[in-house]
Formats: sequence, structure tokens, C-alpha cells
Amino acid sequence: MWYVSTRGMAPRVDFEGALFSGYAPDGGLFMPEELPQLSRETLRQWSALSYPSLVVELCALFIGPELIPRDDLNDLIHRAFRRFRHREVVRLSRLRDGLNVLELWHGATYAFKDLSLSCTAQFLQYFLQKRGKHVTVVVGTSGDTGSAAIESVRGAKNVGIIVLLPQGHCTKIQELQMTTVLEENVRVFGVEGNSDELDEPIKAVFADVAFVKKHNLMSLNSINWSRVLVQMAHHFFAYFQCVPSLDLHPLPDVEVVVPTGAAGNLAAGCIAQKMGLPIHLVAAVNCNDIIHRTVQRGDFSLSETVKPTLASAMDIQVPYNMERIFWLLSGSDSQMTRGLMEQFERTQSVSLPEELQSKLSAAVTSESVSDEAITQTMARCWEENQSLLCPHTAVAVSYHYQQMLRQTPSPPRCCLAPASAAKFPEAIVAAGLSPETPTEILALEGKETRCTPMRRSDDWTVMLRDTIENMGRRWRA
Repeated sequence: MWYVSTRGMAPRVDFEGALFSGYAPDGGLFMPEELPQLSRETLRQWSALSYPSLVVELCALFIGPELIPRDDLNDLIHRAFRRFRHREVVRLSRLRDGLNVLELWHGATYAFKDLSLSCTAQFLQYFLQKRGKHVTVVVGTSGDTGSAAIESVRGAKNVGIIVLLPQGHCTKIQELQMTTVLEENVRVFGVEGNSDELDEPIKAVFADVAFVKKHNLMSLNSINWSRVLVQMAHHFFAYFQCVPSLDLHPLPDVEVVVPTGAAGNLAAGCIAQKMGLPIHLVAAVNCNDIIHRTVQRGDFSLSETVKPTLASAMDIQVPYNMERIFWLLSGSDSQMTRGLMEQFERTQSVSLPEELQSKLSAAVTSESVSDEAITQTMARCWEENQSLLCPHTAVAVSYHYQQMLRQTPSPPRCCLAPASAAKFPEAIVAAGLSPETPTEILALEGKETRCTPMRRSDDWTVMLRDTIENMGRRWRA
């Protein structure tokens, strides 16, 4: 299996190359050169699998036994999921009025990112141990990515990690999950800016190819192909849990509602669709609605500002995985994708070609949800089901409730639940409900913290480069 850049100007790489790269050298994102097509019989066989076994099957297709033999792959995936609190790793909650909620948050940090990052960290360490190498991971986070990335590699001898978080834009619990980790291989910066602004010094550092090579830099944001690969399993698992029967001809559809920010889960769903999984995708966003505008009318342009919302992890203006979706739906047209993305980077505004927008709106429906709708949805779901939703899950469930009002016939529907409500007590209180906080989250309050401020007056790029150099020196010593 080979991987090519969405912008078509970089040499192709194997899975190991894509794993360690983050962005491709031409600024694009890595995608499989060809997608395997799944037969009805394969889908039938996969439908009986546990979630970890499904991840193994998907990874086997996209990694190849010459890089990770099947037995090793099986061990790595099962080791990755060892710390999950639910025995099935993910859980489908069947609630009133056909509401299906797939809980993806039973990992160490109570967020869906534990799923892909725990596997990605296992792949990293597998290759690093083989090669006797060290990497420094640089992550910008809007909330959950940072803590999940830290948990996946904390204490690892051959991986250093630097996380930039937007000070005051994450919940207190999200910040504490990052700043209370004191292992030597972890450094956290609190940036005086939003999550789009803190991406700028990261991009600047990664643009210096010689520096990246010298320090073995990589990213674990959802630009990394390995994360998108593992996230494809959510869509297959949701389908198998919700489809009435695999004996029907043609196979029945299932609607998967994806609360989305950077569009990693959405890209994973689009790839699963292209491989033959009969799902229809709904991109559910908060009032930061660039994805909604793109789906509805091809308007891929920045708003004037990022608006803070209760669904803070989705307060994003630049959903970088849309580049993967544009490439995929344009029939792997790297020239067109490069033109679109370079124009976007220059002008912060692009109108999609009519044909591409038409294909996008055929593959994906979208909805933008206000804070008021989020709190109403959280209150209603509690009243009807005694089920507490995090605000991001409520964005997806709000779409379900709207569809019920419209009373239009629809296929079975599954809403992805990216995080536990326990991480968002402020939103729970705003919805007029009482938070239920697990003991291990309550314990964060009493722990020592370590976080270096990045003030507006500082040179963020220089600070980041200096920290990377110090980490490299420590490892060599």
C-alpha cells in the first residue's frame, strides 16, 4: 500500500513514511494511492467482529504484512486498547425514538481521540524500536487531542511530545489533563490565542525541512494518516450495530452523524463510503460553520473570527482534513486540490467548482447548531433517557431531534459521541443539569501542574524551536 500527497508534488511513501511525516513535503496530506473495495461477503464477515478486531482488519489492509506482520499488528492493537474502561472499547447506547449514540470515549482521557492515538503511539514505538530512533511530536490542540496524545506516549523513552493549548479556550478539566503530566518527555505551552493561531508557529517549524529532518519532528494532529485510518472503524462499527440485516439487496443505508471540527472523522467516513460501506454522512458543526457552508453552497472561506461555544473542541476555522475530502471526491485530482488549497492559504476564501460541490453535497449532509440548541438537546436527552451528553455529542443529537420534527422517512441513524459529559461540567450546568464527575477527574484538582506561557509579546516559533532542540539534546545525552 502506497501513499501519495493530495497536492501531487511529493514522492509516494509507505505506511511508515506517512506515519512519521504529518504533512507531505509539498504541504499536502497523505492519502492511499488506491482504496480497497469491500465485497458484501467481507462486510458480512466483519459485521461479527469486536471493535478491536475490526481495527486490526482495517489496519491490515492499509499497512501491509511486510511492514507489520499480522501477529504483531494484532498484539499492538490489543495492547493499545488495554486501558479502556469498557470491555467492548466502544459502546452503542440505544435510546428513545430511534436515537443511537456510539460512545467513543471510554479511554484514558474520556475522549474519542484515545482510540486512534493509542494505536498510533503503538505503531510509532514499534518502528522506533526497530530503527533505534527518537522522534519529537508537536501537537496543537483545541481540547482533547493534546491530552490523548500525551497519554499515548507519556514516559516513552524514544518519543518526546510538545503540546500547545489555547489558554482559556479549553475546559478546566481538559487543561488539567495536560498540565498535570510531569514526565520528562512531555512539555506543555499555554498559548495566549485560539487554536487556529497556535497552529501558525507549528506550521512555521514544519516548513523548515532541514530542521524537521534533523530533529525527527512529526505531528499527531488529525493530519496524520494513521489517526484517520483508525477512525474509519467508528463508521464500520456504527453501520454493523445499526443495520437491520446484511441479507437485504441492496445493502441498507445507515446515516452516521459526525460532530466535527477539523474533519478527521468526516474524512474517515468519506473513505469508508468510497470503499463500499453504505453510509450517508451528516457533518454536524457548531456556529463556526465553515464545513456547513462548504457542503451547502461550496463556500470554503474563513469567517471574521472564531466564536467561542460550549462545544469548544469544534471552535475551529480551518478544517484541514477537508483537503483529503476534496481530493477523494474529485477522483484524486491533485492538481485541482493543490490549486484550491493554495488559493485558500493565500486569500482565506475559495468557491468550490460546481462539480466538486455537487459530489460533496451528495456524500455529506450538514447542519450548524447554536449553543441554545446544544443546551436544549442536553436537557431533553437527560429528561427522556437519563443520559448526559457532552456538548459535542449534543450537536449531533440536535440534528436527530430536528429530523424527528420534520417527520421525513430516514434510514437508521447513529450519532457519534466524541467525549464524556464529565469533561464539560460548565456545559452541563448551562443546560440546567448536575454534572457527574468520575473520581479520577476530580483528583486532577489536587495535582501539581507544569505549563509554560506563550504570551502575545513572545516569539512563539523561536520558543517552539528552542524546546525541540533541548528535547533532542536530552535524548542524545
